[in-house]
Amino acid sequence: MNMRTRVLAIVTFALSAVVAVAAPAPAATAQTVEVAAPAGSGLAPYVAVIKPVSAERLGNSWHEGCPVGPDQLRLINLSFLGFDGAVHRGELVVSADRATEVARVFADLYFGRFPIERMETVEKYNSDDDASMAANNTSAFNCRAITGGTAWSNHSYGRAIDINTVQNPYISGSGTVYPPNGAPYVDRTQNVPGMIHAGDVTERAFTTRGWTWGGSWDTPIDYQHFEKP
Repeated sequence: MNMRTRVLAIVTFALSAVVAVAAPAPAATAQTVEVAAPAGSGLAPYVAVIKPVSAERLGNSWHEGCPVGPDQLRLINLSFLGFDGAVHRGELVVSADRATEVARVFADLYFGRFPIERMETVEKYNSDDDASMAANNTSAFNCRAITGGTAWSNHSYGRAIDINTVQNPYISGSGTVYPPNGAPYVDRTQNVPGMIHAGDVTERAFTTRGWTWGGSWDTPIDYQHFEKP
């Protein structure tokens, strides 16, 4: 190989290496999870659509310095039964590696006719956990510290979900109830719509997939909370 050919070969190799390094990773694509309704259920099929989510879409629920980036999260738009018995669409932001599993968990809740009052992403509440809970909102990702502490909550990773926060309140070690309008539901002998009990369809849908329920903790007790770090 003469000198000119060798120089051209080296330049070509170097350019190829730069292009290879600079080439962006393939963009994540949307995924649909659809489950047919059992015969005679009277329900429409369950449909969940999982999509990438941007920093703009996350609003102030995410910021620089959070433990995960938007590329590690997914937005799920899914079917749920409301307190009114009608089918509604809700949205959750969860970890990308939990998204398909979460979609299937909520299919179990849907076909189990577990009612959910509201399911909106938390930036609708200025990412204020207290405001979201008071509205009885079911939500997942929110880049914030644990309640009463400074460490990152599992919500900051999209690996925790709070469901029907009024009927399933958080009770601190000192006995403080969050949200305050959840106080009537501290008595777990009640069986009201939207309340979670050990062994019911909601608890089983999560725990059989390896999630932990905060309602089984000694202190604090977090009846609304499921997590899978």
